[in-house]
Amino acid sequence: MQLAIGEQIRSVPITALERAFDAHHAMVFRAAYKVTGNAADAEDVLQTVFLRLAGRDLAVELMENAEAYLRRAAVNASINLLELRSRANVPLDKAPEPHAVGDNADLREVLRLAMATLGARTAEMFALRFIEGYSNGEIAQEFGVSTLVVAVTLHRARKQLQKELERLGGVK
Repeated sequence: MQLAIGEQIRSVPITALERAFDAHHAMVFRAAYKVTGNAADAEDVLQTVFLRLAGRDLAVELMENAEAYLRRAAVNASINLLELRSRANVPLDKAPEPHAVGDNADLREVLRLAMATLGARTAEMFALRFIEGYSNGEIAQEFGVSTLVVAVTLHRARKQLQKELERLGGVK
């Protein structure tokens, strides 16, 4: 990459962060969008993920599988954003109504609110499995646990989400 400065041209090396961004920004945005359901929030998550990497040694962070690392970072940042929103006071006129879940968009919003009640690790496993399409084995490898632990965690998450969905929107 070259930048023109007056009459001079100087060479600026492309950093590992720039290479990672060029290669993976679209995937990070898509993963964030799937969880947040909002383009503006997905952009925020995209920026958050890469800003967090800016001060780190990328050779260590992205050593094995950059795509998996960044996808997981996007899901985590998205879940964090949802958790922050769920803790904020929601005006009564913005809260989901039991009859509002007939529309898919409303159902997705209620699901996002329900996911924000899960623990971070559980929500991340749930998002990787049911939103990103990872297998239980891939999730187990990513977290360094057995597939049985993943299966039990996902089962409990589904039960908890079912109860939360019933509470939030009357879904059974």
